[in-house]
Amino acid sequence: MKRSSRWFTAVAAVIFSAAAMVNLYALAGGKHTFTGEVGDAMCGRKHMEGETAAACTRACVAHGSRYALVVGDQIYTLETADKAALATLDQQAGKIATVTGTLDGDIIQVSSVVAK
Repeated sequence: MKRSSRWFTAVAAVIFSAAAMVNLYALAGGKHTFTGEVGDAMCGRKHMEGETAAACTRACVAHGSRYALVVGDQIYTLETADKAALATLDQQAGKIATVTGTLDGDIIQVSSVVAK
């Protein structure tokens, strides 16, 4: 009886580990959609005192920071060379947007941006 219980536990652990790896691979490899507030990587959630989120984001990006998407407690840096996506990010600074792209750690390689 103990032997079959151990066997079942071992098989279950392998199955759950494989399922977790498949989920991690899917997150890392495929395109996903994220909705959050457009900000910048330098300031994150906290913007310069006395500035609106939009003004602060634009000023920081003008000084070399990257656009970012604040989703709950997570801040994703946005990477794109697409001029249309950059224009939409600029328009949505301090506002909510939906970003589609490939996730790599905390960086999203942006394929599209849609205003919310």
